[in-house]
Amino acid sequence: MNKQRIFVAGHRGMVGSAIVRQLEQRADVELVLRNRDELNLLDGTAVNAFFAEQRIDQVYLAAAKVGGIVANNTYPADFIYENMMIEANIIHSAHTHNVNKLLFLGSSCIYPKMANQPMAETELLQGTLEATNEPYAIAKIAGIKLCESYNRQFGRDYRSVMPTNLYGPNDNFHPSNSHVIPALLRRFHEATAQNSPDVVVWGSGTPMREFLHVDDMAAASIHIMELASEVWQENTEPMLSHINVGTGVDCTIRELAQTIAKVTGYRGRVVFDATKPDGTPRKLLDVTRLRRLGWYPEVTLEPGLASTYQWFLENQQRFRG
Repeated sequence: MNKQRIFVAGHRGMVGSAIVRQLEQRADVELVLRNRDELNLLDGTAVNAFFAEQRIDQVYLAAAKVGGIVANNTYPADFIYENMMIEANIIHSAHTHNVNKLLFLGSSCIYPKMANQPMAETELLQGTLEATNEPYAIAKIAGIKLCESYNRQFGRDYRSVMPTNLYGPNDNFHPSNSHVIPALLRRFHEATAQNSPDVVVWGSGTPMREFLHVDDMAAASIHIMELASEVWQENTEPMLSHINVGTGVDCTIRELAQTIAKVTGYRGRVVFDATKPDGTPRKLLDVTRLRRLGWYPEVTLEPGLASTYQWFLENQQRFRG
């Protein structure tokens, strides 16, 4: 059997590790993995030498510098530079060494702050980005355009996926620098342990958000990567080679908090502090194209939150402090 040699860049991150978990079950795949000490993705010479040596067949580009609002505001130069360099080094080296199949993982923050809801792929570049993470979003847009440009000029088959808000194993549960689901899971866990009478959640609780379990994201990524070229091309166009990945279903932050309270066994009051900012009223991806290509999520929110909480309990030592 000829095995496909597949390089997963960012294999220790939340999405990369989920892709690895699924691909390593396949008899027809040989995974090629490198940690940061073994391969610095910011070093173009090193990345080029890696591709020259390894005879890679496919690439999942899940490596990125990521962080919350505080990190994005504090280190905007780091976010735009490092993400653009990682993308440029990997995509160009993949092309140089004749890797014809690559999947780039972007982010739904590529869409304008005031995009039409639900956000279709055609919303890209139709308005102003959210200011707090604009450098990161610009870098992700550059990654999409790199893929499109190598496809147009060289006939490559480089595809891009734009996930909604992700959660699951290997998420970041840092107390001050994590996204809403890990932040709330940790807060409700600690409130339960301390028998706190109430938990305060920022905002009114009315904004709506969409959440996708990372195992579903990995499955969708593999599904999209493995679509026949003619099927993919029928559902895309040269200037629209990215596709949204989400559930097509959202919930209010209030509903999310109440579900997390249930999952963690918290029995106190959930209080919403409406003096704190709500952010965008709604962020929902249009997943019409994804469904047309035959993929649907399997993990619904409450069981997904329960399994993520179990993972947190088993890995608490990582998140001390």
